[in-house]
Amino acid sequence: MRGSLSCPVVGITGSVGKTSVKDMVATILKPLGSVHASLRSFNNQIGVPLTLLNAPTNSAAVIVELGARMEGDIKKLCDITRPDLGVVTTVGAAHTEIFGSIETIVRAKGELLEKLPVTGCAVLNADIPEVIGMANRTRAPVLTFGERGEVRARLVTLDDQLRPSFRLESPWGREEVKLNARGAHMVSNALAASAVGLFLGLTLNELSENLSQVQLSPWRMEIKTTSSGFVVINDTYNANPVSMTAALDSLAELPGNGRRVAVLGLMAELGGYTKEAHALIASQAKALGIEIISIGTEEYGTRVVENIEEALLVISEAELGIGDALLVKGSRVAHLEKLVQKILEN
Repeated sequence: MRGSLSCPVVGITGSVGKTSVKDMVATILKPLGSVHASLRSFNNQIGVPLTLLNAPTNSAAVIVELGARMEGDIKKLCDITRPDLGVVTTVGAAHTEIFGSIETIVRAKGELLEKLPVTGCAVLNADIPEVIGMANRTRAPVLTFGERGEVRARLVTLDDQLRPSFRLESPWGREEVKLNARGAHMVSNALAASAVGLFLGLTLNELSENLSQVQLSPWRMEIKTTSSGFVVINDTYNANPVSMTAALDSLAELPGNGRRVAVLGLMAELGGYTKEAHALIASQAKALGIEIISIGTEEYGTRVVENIEEALLVISEAELGIGDALLVKGSRVAHLEKLVQKILEN
């Protein structure tokens, strides 16, 4: 598999943002030629080998998302993929029920860096101490991104669809960017992808042009308007405290003075952190003036509906209209994309 590929292989890991960064890297590297990337979130010991098997031998680059359920998983995946570049997006409370602690997550994600060659590059989030602290685990050169990074964004603004515009600053120069993704938190993902592109020789103009054409995998900050006129943010791909915080901030940042409502499912696999994490999200929502409707869980301490049918009834009774906005988000176990589909069909 890997032996038949002479092109650069980019490995991407982190608690959140892996798939979005993968999608962005796959788009911005198109000037190099044919780029092959993992489908959706194919990031385990089945999906990763399938990605390599399906990669054409004439690929200009292969982008692989690397997930982990325990220490040693990423090491095994790196033994298969032998990445030249490694990206760590961030580290946060995700799958803590399995990993047990943030420290264990840091050790697991850092396995990627230990496998990089000296001719490669480690792309690290400079704003997360646990991530930048991994720099001593690699012999590869380190390129940082983020507010404190070498590749950074300045003068960030959002349009009425939450699409960010910013000035990209880097050791290679500056360029204005209009990102075709929604939410201020997507800027960090774009910076990580840009760092990969710059290291591999893309021009700033090529980066800007292709970031404006990015298409993310489904259910990531998709914005639709219902027949009643209210906005629906579909961010149902998954949920943990980091991504949930970003989604609530995005809901609050939508223009207009209407109601802001969030239908939230469980944030799964948090173990002993479950109650605290859900309470913090409920507190954040209250501070932002966002009403929560909990679906299938009492952890948020707010109104609970048991299933999608009940949620539809409550949303209908709320009589949302023009100027109002609704966020739908939860872990995969909740399958809340089905709720979004029914809302848009009504």
